[in-house]
Amino acid sequence: MARPSHKELNGKLQTALKSVHANRIILVEPAAIVADAVSLGYSIRDELQVVLIDLLNSTGPEQYVGHRPPEQSYETKIRDLELWAFSVESPRFEALIYFKFSLHGDTFYLVSLHVCHRQGE
Repeated sequence: MARPSHKELNGKLQTALKSVHANRIILVEPAAIVADAVSLGYSIRDELQVVLIDLLNSTGPEQYVGHRPPEQSYETKIRDLELWAFSVESPRFEALIYFKFSLHGDTFYLVSLHVCHRQGE
């Protein structure tokens, strides 16, 4: 069976949720995340943690849209870490939202969070 399995995806989502609850969030490309937040109408400073918790609580393995096996990041901050991408319907934004993250230890690295522009992203 190709990675990631249903069980592995559940584990990544649970780890991500714990990290976000602990506010251990790092923005990989802050300017891009802020621009997308403005487009979606929420404040990075005041609402990012709540937005991520809502998305993660609404996401299951079946919403995984990443590669099999997961691709590795080329971004300097998270080089060689696996990327986890999901698309989920968001009642808050009334749209299909694409978000991608990496995990390292107890830290959640947000790579992308925006309205889904096309199939799988």
